[in-house]
Amino acid sequence: MTFELYPAIDMRNGKCVRLLQGDYNKETVYGDSPFDMAALFAEEGARWVHMVDLDGAKEGRRVNHEHVRLAAEKLNVKIQVGGGIRSEEDAAWYLERGVARVILGSSAISNPAFVKKMLREYGSKIAIGLDAKDGYVSTEGWLKTSSLKAAELGQELAGHGAETFIFTDIATDGMLSGPNTEAVASLAEATGKEVIASGGVSSIQDLLVLKEHAGKGVGGAIIGKALYEKRFSLQDALREAGGQ
Repeated sequence: MTFELYPAIDMRNGKCVRLLQGDYNKETVYGDSPFDMAALFAEEGARWVHMVDLDGAKEGRRVNHEHVRLAAEKLNVKIQVGGGIRSEEDAAWYLERGVARVILGSSAISNPAFVKKMLREYGSKIAIGLDAKDGYVSTEGWLKTSSLKAAELGQELAGHGAETFIFTDIATDGMLSGPNTEAVASLAEATGKEVIASGGVSSIQDLLVLKEHAGKGVGGAIIGKALYEKRFSLQDALREAGGQ
């Protein structure tokens, strides 16, 4: 399995931001243009860019979608997007405009019938975002924690056609403390599907540790704060940890 790197763009009020552990009151702004940031990542060699509509996650509908459309239509890079996609209309809006993959998160808990229908209709173009706190799935932009374990939900959705999971350990997100590699690898093992790690990457070494599990289904890592804080460059990460 190819180990892909996904530079991340979190969008709020039309800007590129990072939140600390998903806290909307702990925001750092890193740029005024999500499109310009995506273009920079594409220029640096990214094959994928991961975009999240934070306003959308909170409001349950598309908010920053025009930035995503621009990137998908104008850049030679694959876009995956999440945040507030709770209807087939919203998912289709993105896919019809060239987005490669749409991430469904909260709706996996709040509306499982919708998620299963989307997996039937769109297959591998749908990724399932599992954000977990102490192993339990969190929803609504991490504002609520459910009573369902991430591994259990992952197994169920894998049975309904999910091929790709994006796993975030909320405790590590934005903390630059290293990813929860054990939890990521466990989810890949439990589901038998590809799992992309999200949250906590602070060094190229973190990426190499994750990549050691590529043979077991760990398919890549989303990198956010470490790039914005210049812990390492995307080019160096792609050279040392990206690819086969």
